[in-house]
Amino acid sequence: MNNSICHKSVRISDIILNALIYLSALLSVGILVGIIGYVTFRGIGSISWQFLSTVTSEMNNTFGILGNIVNTLYIIVITLLIATPIGIGAAIYLTEYAKPGKIVRLIEFTTETLSGIPSIIYGLFGMVFFGKTLLLGTSILCGCLTLTIMVLPLIVRTTQEALKTVPMNYRTGAMGMGATKWYMIRTIILPSALPGIVTAVILSIGRIVGESAALLFTAGSGYYLPKALLSHIFKSGGTLTIQMYLSMERGEFDSAFGIAFVLVVIVLIINALTKIITNKMKKGN
Repeated sequence: MNNSICHKSVRISDIILNALIYLSALLSVGILVGIIGYVTFRGIGSISWQFLSTVTSEMNNTFGILGNIVNTLYIIVITLLIATPIGIGAAIYLTEYAKPGKIVRLIEFTTETLSGIPSIIYGLFGMVFFGKTLLLGTSILCGCLTLTIMVLPLIVRTTQEALKTVPMNYRTGAMGMGATKWYMIRTIILPSALPGIVTAVILSIGRIVGESAALLFTAGSGYYLPKALLSHIFKSGGTLTIQMYLSMERGEFDSAFGIAFVLVVIVLIINALTKIITNKMKKGN
């Protein structure tokens, strides 16, 4: 009885490990709070209506980021319009159609390798291939195509994992009732995996918003507002991260921290939306 669970003595190693776990959690939270607090302290003073609603003008001696906000929205929307159907389609093929074997393992290995490549290399490739070979030059579209390659691994792998969580009896039951495979995927599998797919898309938005190295070579640093909806994608367009980098380079630290504060708010909103949408979809299922 002395060796039972009720009378088991607490080991010192367990106490140390528990303390390290709690210390790690507190350290992570502390770093997050510290970064957000410092950026807020340094940047919130630069936020004004003029800062958010105008573009930079040397003639008027004003500094604004509206053009960069619009360019960021352009790049988010266009990149997702290209990457989302390709990524979801690839995940459906790998999970539902492809037979397990060397080819599938090779594709998955390639996808995982792509996700680990530094973004500066994507920028170099995008500049040479999309910019020079395809004659897109330094433009928003060139940046979007480059970012598409960057976020595809994230969408594919996350969507794959979401599809794998759907119970196998959903598939066998639908096929046993005479449903075609595509009808089963479209009406049963995809709706069941939708929370995971939405999470993949929103996480991709977070990576797009925070990217700078690849866009510096491909999308450029233009900050003017679009005069036409479609023609703007063939012109240079700097995002918020690019403008923040340029402001830091010029020593304009107040403006840089103001942009950083806007980016932090955007990232927090994206993460909050991810939680809200995912929870609602889980409850709906």
